[in-house]
Amino acid sequence: MAATDFIAAIELGSAKITGIAGKKNADGSIQVLAYASERSSDCIKKGAIYNLDKTTQCLSAVICQLEETLHASIKKVYVGIGGQSVRSIRHTETKQLTEETKISQALIDAIMESNREITLMDQEILAVEPQEYKLGNNQLTTEPVGIQTDRIEGNFLNIIARNSLKSNIRQCFRQTGYEVAEYLLSPLATANAVLTGSEKRSGCALVDFGADTTTVSVYKNNLLRHLAVIPLGSSNITKDICSLQIEEEDAEQLKLHYACAYTEPSENEDELGKEYSIDGKCSIRAHKLEDIVEARVKEILENVWNQIILSEYSDKLLSGVILTGGASKLPNLDKAFFNITKIEKIRIAQNGAIELRGDINIPQDGSCNTLIGLLAAGKDNCCKIDPRKGHQLDFIDDLQKKEEEARLKAEAERKAAEEKAAKEAEAERIRQLEEAKIRQELERAQKRLHDCETLITEAHRQMNRKKYKDALAKLEQARSLNVQEKDEEITSMIAEIEKLKEDNPFKRLLNALKNGADEMMKD
Repeated sequence: MAATDFIAAIELGSAKITGIAGKKNADGSIQVLAYASERSSDCIKKGAIYNLDKTTQCLSAVICQLEETLHASIKKVYVGIGGQSVRSIRHTETKQLTEETKISQALIDAIMESNREITLMDQEILAVEPQEYKLGNNQLTTEPVGIQTDRIEGNFLNIIARNSLKSNIRQCFRQTGYEVAEYLLSPLATANAVLTGSEKRSGCALVDFGADTTTVSVYKNNLLRHLAVIPLGSSNITKDICSLQIEEEDAEQLKLHYACAYTEPSENEDELGKEYSIDGKCSIRAHKLEDIVEARVKEILENVWNQIILSEYSDKLLSGVILTGGASKLPNLDKAFFNITKIEKIRIAQNGAIELRGDINIPQDGSCNTLIGLLAAGKDNCCKIDPRKGHQLDFIDDLQKKEEEARLKAEAERKAAEEKAAKEAEAERIRQLEEAKIRQELERAQKRLHDCETLITEAHRQMNRKKYKDALAKLEQARSLNVQEKDEEITSMIAEIEKLKEDNPFKRLLNALKNGADEMMKD
């Protein structure tokens, strides 16, 4: 049955582009209706598009897969923005009032508008996270409307990125023919999907480990205080392993199967000499892999910790650190982070705080938390509706046509498969007959050989008993069996028997008597 009311979202990752469609339930859970993904490593690097044509193809493929699962046309999608150039900067706007004035929403909007007008070189403001407002000399509040003061200072956290980041996404979607419902900040979507209200309020750092980048978001008092994207991710570990003349695919498998963020020192000689291998194609000493992985993980985590320190909230994170993303499943990542930061409260969030329902399986390893957050942030129905008819625009007809084509194709494939199976069955029957014929001939040959050997043995016995006539009869029977390997033996025995018959003393006496009689008759 075709879906007619759903939200669709797309995440542009460095390893893959993923898409999801679903419905929000009244209890806050999400009914996942479709999920799709395409590899993007050859068109997106560090979260930024560098090959527009290939990215367009991947986007079209992902959305088409979603449509096939939904049995519906998609009009627009919510798109996440992230990547290396995304970061936060602080800015303050101050307005001096002529007298004690009650703060209005219009005044707050004007201050926020002034904040957005700041000059940025080759950068644009993607989002603004208002911080506290300072009223008068020292009063801080997040809700200044209605308070009287003669001076207001607005503190803002501006999320900025290169101009090309958003424009490239816009251009790719323009080429696909699909609309963008809204551009959403991926780090904020991830935080909303993973963090609890208590963690945001008490103070925490969310670290999202991706393929090419690692995103650090710091929260305190329910406000985003700092955001940075580090241009290092799990793919750097793979590349480091590749430096040992190992193919990238094998290096990735070694990382997935054996890599560990932190390994306890061992004095066991067996452990020190251990090797890891993948299908016998490549191998690496365990200690070498440990050194490579731990060195790169340490570098990434040190950069993460540096960003947390730069946020000026490193000593105020009562809820500690939350690790998520695809690389968060690296064993002992929390121990490695503790060794660097000494932060004891570390949570690994491979699943988000949003309950998912439905029969669609999506990865539960932390790699889809951002995608789920984007879906949860969406508000509008993304289904393509014909306003004149109130149903999906031409999709049902297209769907029926596709279903008929699929049915005909399936029927043709079924017939082809049946014909192939019949041919294979006939070939198998002939092969079995040939094998049976060969087996029977072999059995007959073995029987003839056995019978021949028995007759020869019997001929030997008769010859030894000087029953040459019987022996010769047995040998003639043996010869009639046509056992080639026994022909020479039979011929030799016949010759031997004929000779023995000539040397028989009785025969010699009879021959002498016969010869004497012949002489007497002559006389």
